[in-house]
Amino acid sequence: MRTAIYLLLVFSLFSLRLNAQTGTKGKISGKVIDAVSKQPVDYATVSVFKQGATSPFNGMSTDVKGTFNIENIPAGDYTITVDFLGYKKSTIDHVVITDAGNTAQVGTISLQPVSNQLQGVTITAKVPIIENRIDKMVYNAANDLTAQNGAAIDVLKKVPQVTVDLDGNVELQGQSNVRFLINGKPSSIFGASLADALQAIPASQIKSIEVITSPGAKYDAAGTGGIINIILKDSKVQGINGSVNASGGTRFQNGSFNFNARKGNFGLNAFFSGNAQLKTTGTNRNERNSSNPNDSTTSHLVQDGSNTSTRSGYQSGISLNWSITPKDELTGTVGFNHFGNHNYGFTDQQSEKFNADGDLISNLLSTRNSDSRFKTNATDVSLSYKKTFKNEGQELDVLYTTSYGKNTFSYFNEQDYITGGYQNSGSRSNNPGNDRETNISIDYTHPFGKTLTLEGGAKAVIENLKNVVNTDTLLADGSYVNNADQTYAFNYKRQIYASYFSVSASLFKNFLDVKGGLRNEYTKTSTDFSGVTIPSYNILAPSLVFSHKIGGTQSVKLSYSYRIERPNYGDLNPFYNIADPNNISTGNPNLKPEKGQQFELSYNKSFDGGANFSVGSFYRHNTADIQQFTTRYDTLDVNGRDYSNVLLTTRANIGTQSSVGGNLFASVPVTKKLSLRTNMFFVNRTNNNPIIGSVSGFTYRINLNASYQFPHDLAVEGFLNYNASQRNLQGVRPSFMFYNLALRKQFMNKKASLGLVAANPFTHYINQRSTTTGDGFDQVNIRRFPLQSFGISFSYKFGKLEFSKNKDGEKDREEGGGAPVPADR
Repeated sequence: MRTAIYLLLVFSLFSLRLNAQTGTKGKISGKVIDAVSKQPVDYATVSVFKQGATSPFNGMSTDVKGTFNIENIPAGDYTITVDFLGYKKSTIDHVVITDAGNTAQVGTISLQPVSNQLQGVTITAKVPIIENRIDKMVYNAANDLTAQNGAAIDVLKKVPQVTVDLDGNVELQGQSNVRFLINGKPSSIFGASLADALQAIPASQIKSIEVITSPGAKYDAAGTGGIINIILKDSKVQGINGSVNASGGTRFQNGSFNFNARKGNFGLNAFFSGNAQLKTTGTNRNERNSSNPNDSTTSHLVQDGSNTSTRSGYQSGISLNWSITPKDELTGTVGFNHFGNHNYGFTDQQSEKFNADGDLISNLLSTRNSDSRFKTNATDVSLSYKKTFKNEGQELDVLYTTSYGKNTFSYFNEQDYITGGYQNSGSRSNNPGNDRETNISIDYTHPFGKTLTLEGGAKAVIENLKNVVNTDTLLADGSYVNNADQTYAFNYKRQIYASYFSVSASLFKNFLDVKGGLRNEYTKTSTDFSGVTIPSYNILAPSLVFSHKIGGTQSVKLSYSYRIERPNYGDLNPFYNIADPNNISTGNPNLKPEKGQQFELSYNKSFDGGANFSVGSFYRHNTADIQQFTTRYDTLDVNGRDYSNVLLTTRANIGTQSSVGGNLFASVPVTKKLSLRTNMFFVNRTNNNPIIGSVSGFTYRINLNASYQFPHDLAVEGFLNYNASQRNLQGVRPSFMFYNLALRKQFMNKKASLGLVAANPFTHYINQRSTTTGDGFDQVNIRRFPLQSFGISFSYKFGKLEFSKNKDGEKDREEGGGAPVPADR
């Protein structure tokens, strides 16, 4: 805590010094609406010109309410232009900022829609790739060229503070317990397999990714690492429009279709997308030394083989929006998701055993064939109602969501013994299950003037997990028979009842913005699994944010949050995965919730030329920390059958974990055509537990991004990422590096584009070496992971905009419609 206070003082003094050098400046504020429907126009481009100039020197895009607030404007006389696709440009002359640093209110700007089909549009400013807000960081993915033919997992690799390894495991600020949402709502697809779910969402469908490291009281307290919210593309423009995206490559293929229609008070959004990872083969070598204190013997196991994997998935959905009245919005959505993977391989194995004198006792040679499959189908349904009132900012939100996922995991393995005279062994298992989650929430916001806002709400979450395990064992005659000892069912039910209250205020004449709240969550859990009893519990989760703006171009933020991580489906499922009999994994239905507290301090500075710089630090402390733990067994009994020389991996509450880290982001437009970005992340984690003691490990991630805009709408981009190795609880996690190159050509007045993408074009494999150690064993794993790929992508936007005035078309409405995305609460 002393470190955090010290950094705050340093940042404050540095900020005050910069402010003294820059002087007092003003700002320009206003709101943009559709002249016909009177609804807000979000993402409209607002540009600021000096009188007589032909190029803007400042600007921004409107938010979801159509408002804009452009800061750091020196004293002077300016021209403001507002432009958006499908509307006529609006110009306001002689907007004056005085020496006193005043705010120029331009009021409500009405954009007139065009009635003919679009022939083209000139964009004078665009949404920045990174937006820092008081409660979140937003990564706008629309201009991400190197991820254009990839999936959500590829976009996440570019997001500040997020780390993604080669297997698709995601960490936020070095913490893996992250809450994932789609359009602000939970989905059962993330509980089944996070890596597969993120591989099934094409990058072309993603509008932006929100990173919330210190969520407020309105958000669920789940996720000690924070929240990652994936916002999918939609449209609220009147008329009919859409887009088609397709890409093919040596490793990945995907495509998507978006259709949007809106007329008067009714709107429809529909989409379909699908992708596939083609056959990818890598090699793997596993070498283990272990000892048995009971008979003083040692063993040496070598597994050398290859593994081939494929992935595929598709998504579809439809959203209907009805502006019942100018103050009442009803939105319903239905989405369907499917994804799965298939892995199979062949392994040569050698197991040697030695006595206490080092003499060879046995030398067992064998081969193993393995095959595993996973698939899931998930349906998400939501219905939201929003009521706005006369006072700006006063609103009532009611949300109902339900998500149903049906998933199946199966494996098969046969082990043939070349020496030793043993009978061949094998097993196969099928694990079907389903996950049903229902959320009902109500939220109310009430502003008191412009400096004080109160919020409150309640929520109920009901979740049911069910699965059945069926296991067959290989007999001597080559047939399989059901193994009753390894066939069972597991049912799990969890109910969460929450309420919250928060307050937002501007203090000391807008010198300090404060947002604080308290959330109460009561959890009741039951299961029918033998020997498992889970007591109910209640938590109070406070949150607090202080933010101070300096001169309109700088800000300092200090925040605190309390979070909880409830174990998910994969953590709890007691199913034994015996695809490799020497390396077995299982879930733990006795897991307790992990609890965490986080302090975060950040500083952000923007410059007139468009450059942006931000630096932050954080401290996190988790108790009952949920981590993966591996134990060696000379003989392991799995429901009536013995397995020899086994490493059993499961999840457990292992002591405490403390993390201290920082991140740095910088974006610099070197010229009008060349832009550079860098994102650096550093963290040191310390685990304390009664079994191993204290283990500390430092790691960092650095990525660099460069883009260049050539004439004739041709752009190129390069991206380089390096993740350092890190010592963890039982070994060392390997380092890795990858790089991507991309090119995009736009044509047909920027309605169509053609792109080329290459991932690791000069390196076919990434070599990784990881270690795992524990009581009586040490293991080294070396694998060659194929990452090289080449691809081509195509995108086309279509739309004929048709507008007509309704009976209320001429009325002035203070609050417009739109289809707001309700946040997870």
